[in-house]
Amino acid sequence: MKKFVIFTDGASRGNPGQAASGYIIKTNEGVVWVEEAVRLGVATNNEAEYTAVKLALQRLAHDFSSDLPSVVEIKTDSQLVARQLAGIYKIKNPKLKVLFEEIKKLQGDIGKIVYTHIPRQENYLTDRLVNQALDTQ
Repeated sequence: MKKFVIFTDGASRGNPGQAASGYIIKTNEGVVWVEEAVRLGVATNNEAEYTAVKLALQRLAHDFSSDLPSVVEIKTDSQLVARQLAGIYKIKNPKLKVLFEEIKKLQGDIGKIVYTHIPRQENYLTDRLVNQALDTQ
């Protein structure tokens, strides 16, 4: 069974303020396949967290369109994002609803996705990527 694990993170300095999203995609064997962080301009921290998931899934769908993994696990330190994407919490924010729908469409293209909330210290590498993107002018 081919499984990928994706660590995602988003941050906003000001909330809303300058924001960035990042992700690290690892293979079954724990090898880092790709890592990326991008500046978003002005956004909230939740928008940045959602965007990180969206960007990671877009990358996965693009690069592995003919050989998608059977399971993808998204690990995020945002309990809100993990629970909203898993269908446990409702989404009231209109901007997050749009991002949610975009992610669900990608999920339909990719297949089984499991959303896992992890402690912040387990996501330090992705957090570092995001902060480096924010520090870069």
